[in-house]
Amino acid sequence: MDSAPPSYKGHRYPVEIISHCVWLYHRFPLSYREVEELMLERGVIVSHETVRRWCAKFGQAYANGLRRRRPRPGDTGHLDEVFVRINGERTYLWRAVDAGGTVLDILVQNRRDTAAARRFFRGLLKTTRTVPRVVVTDRLRSYGAAHREVMPSVEHRSHKGLNNRAENSHQPTRQRECAMKGFRSIGGAQRFLAAFSGISPLPAPPPPDDRLRPPSRDDPPLRDLGPDHRRRRPAHHGLSTSPGHRPPRPDAPSDSHPPNNVTTPRSNPGLRLIGDNERQKHRLEGGGPACGS
Repeated sequence: MDSAPPSYKGHRYPVEIISHCVWLYHRFPLSYREVEELMLERGVIVSHETVRRWCAKFGQAYANGLRRRRPRPGDTGHLDEVFVRINGERTYLWRAVDAGGTVLDILVQNRRDTAAARRFFRGLLKTTRTVPRVVVTDRLRSYGAAHREVMPSVEHRSHKGLNNRAENSHQPTRQRECAMKGFRSIGGAQRFLAAFSGISPLPAPPPPDDRLRPPSRDDPPLRDLGPDHRRRRPAHHGLSTSPGHRPPRPDAPSDSHPPNNVTTPRSNPGLRLIGDNERQKHRLEGGGPACGS
């Protein structure tokens, strides 16, 4: 595994754009042209051929960097193989995962005999740099023969029902194989799946929104809403509901809205307003129209 950081010398695009394009291609079942359209929607003009070269150059380097930052795998390894057709020929994809489903190593080979299992075991020990305590496989006899040669001190459990963890890990590969309409060569499948297994579990970065950030002591204080801001009532007659203000009761007299049965003096002493009761009594007695009618 190459531990040297990738070199961006000669690239005119920023590192953030290159890494984002590589992450998009490996994280989602997209083609190079679809990644080009997504970047164009964000205002970045880049061709699909450039995206392909970025994935071929930086994909494995990004996957190696992510593997180095992962925690140490568990002491139980689940191994399984599945057939993959490449140019009409049947090949086998060997995969090893830990108890949490994290892919430890993959290998694409033409056979699944003892020599192929032995090669896969040695590559697994070299990649993880640890010796597992338990190895769980299916009932393929090649696993038992290679286990006795490479790691005889490790416990070997061979049962079909115990290896569901490794069998479920093949589903993302099958989905990506259908999206890519198959692989072209064994070397191309090995290079893509090695980078795909390390980059695809990486989730999307969080949005740059301060609302999702937890509060800090350095944040400014919130706006003072007053002691009774929770006891606000809906506005009446256009009155504001500022803190400390309460709307008047319906039965309380008010200078701005006098009741109908209360007379209010005006600037003209000879003119007065009468209520509904007095107006009706004045009409019944045969008087003229009252003021305010």
